[in-house]
Amino acid sequence: MRKVLSFILLTALLASVACQNQSDTYTVIISLDGNRWDYPDYYEMPFFDSLATAGVKARMEPSFPSSTFPNHYTMATGLVPDHHGLVNNSFWNPETQHGYAIRDAEARFDPRYYLGEPIWVTAQKQGVKCAAIYWVGSDIPIKETYPTYYRHWDEVPHWTFSERCDEIVRLMSLPEKERPRLVMGYFDEPDHMGHVYGPISPETKEMCEQMDSLMHSLYLRLMALPYADKINFILAGDHGMTSISRNRCVRATDYISMDWVERFVGSTPTSIWPKEGYTDSLYNHLSGVEHINVWKKGDVPEYLHYGTSDRLGEILVSPELGWQFSLNNGRDGGNHGFDCKETDMMVAFRAIGPDFKENYDAPYTEGEKSSFRNIDLYPLLCHLLGVKPAPVDGKLERIQKILK
Repeated sequence: MRKVLSFILLTALLASVACQNQSDTYTVIISLDGNRWDYPDYYEMPFFDSLATAGVKARMEPSFPSSTFPNHYTMATGLVPDHHGLVNNSFWNPETQHGYAIRDAEARFDPRYYLGEPIWVTAQKQGVKCAAIYWVGSDIPIKETYPTYYRHWDEVPHWTFSERCDEIVRLMSLPEKERPRLVMGYFDEPDHMGHVYGPISPETKEMCEQMDSLMHSLYLRLMALPYADKINFILAGDHGMTSISRNRCVRATDYISMDWVERFVGSTPTSIWPKEGYTDSLYNHLSGVEHINVWKKGDVPEYLHYGTSDRLGEILVSPELGWQFSLNNGRDGGNHGFDCKETDMMVAFRAIGPDFKENYDAPYTEGEKSSFRNIDLYPLLCHLLGVKPAPVDGKLERIQKILK
């Protein structure tokens, strides 16, 4: 731990005395899926701890719903899911008359599902090269554009975590004219372990500690490059994780008849498309059920920024933290997708480099004006790259305090 901290403090000092504009720096942003904000407190994660001392530490709030695809695309576009189109990991699209699901290749690789402008599109329109490794949307021709360098999710063999790190280092080692100024990397842990075993478990502990070690190794390799003092390194994620149990499951069919339902899509939250004339029946039978929140589409609380997309049904059901709303008996383990203001859904954020403050613990403000929201990452990346952002929901001024 002491060696890790000493090395990072030294690199931070070197970065602080380097004089360059945003246009001269590089940014590597890594998303660790399901990396809950307090995992470094529960588990031995010395690299995360060291970054908290040498750089910026924050608790980042996801967007609703707090799930993988909506939030990765939010981080890329600066738009809440209600505005960028990926309203859940699965949903119905009346425009295409086809459902979207992350395991449905036909829908997943259809650019019509992806609204907004990802950062790699914004940057490349302004002459800035970008790379993305498995980031949601990066292998799809959004606005007929891919990142300069990218890896298709379905391309085989699927890269291991070590191979993804190798590719990041390779990209950052390219000759200057070919080198991307932004590299985005996705790692699908500790999410899987959190789902299977729950967030507080020996298995999740082991994976969190492995990911911490892997990120430390990646950072050391980046810091060995001749222009290390120009590299901003960000660790982020899409959502947190909470424990669930079969004993905390609301079965939909105990309260409603499926004869009233046209479509029952997604989970946490669930979008219900009623058959004609049954909207009120569905709402009335569900609205008094304990442990679930039930809204008509236009009545979702304003702070969730949800309920205007035509990809949502007329009835929306969001279970309370740790509960499930399902057509079956639910499952044990861990889950996410809950209210984005719930602490268990928050994400561990770290950043270090020439543009970031040192030893800065960013305060988190509760409520609608919460001070660190993932919609603000897009304008932050635009600032670091020196490019003009598209109109978005995020605001740089909300998190500008983490910058020097």
